[in-house]
Amino acid sequence: MDHIYSDRNEYFQRDKNGPCAFCDAQEKPDDFRNLIVHRGEYNFVILNLYPYTSGHIMVVPYTHTNKLEKLSSDQLTEMMHLIQKGIRVLTGLYCPQGFNVGLNLGDAGGAGIKEHLHWHIIPRWVGDANFITVIGRTRVLPESLEESYKKILEAWKMD
Repeated sequence: MDHIYSDRNEYFQRDKNGPCAFCDAQEKPDDFRNLIVHRGEYNFVILNLYPYTSGHIMVVPYTHTNKLEKLSSDQLTEMMHLIQKGIRVLTGLYCPQGFNVGLNLGDAGGAGIKEHLHWHIIPRWVGDANFITVIGRTRVLPESLEESYKKILEAWKMD
């Protein structure tokens, strides 16, 4: 199964008992189809396939777990450094007025991929959620995912 889905329905209808999307991603080469912009020693940084806003990235441990308490101090330390760098890179590119940074653990916590924890880093602007998002259940993004990938990848390398 390719990492890039042709539409949202295909993504939501995927076999959730199939291979983990994050484990699958880490085995593939780094390019736009895989969305990975950086690989650290314990974690990698990947764009969200269905971003909430332009620049929505995630920090994901290589370890397949949904238990934050199972990660080592080294894994957690690198994770925080990557989140910090992600905020710095996205601030330079998008000039957001704020960020949502967090992880959703388990079904009740709202995790879309519940078997493999991941931190979301989402640039935010005052008024970025409007009636289209609420009523139309659609997000309007000012740039393509491919354009975001290229910009973030280049800025990540320069930081």
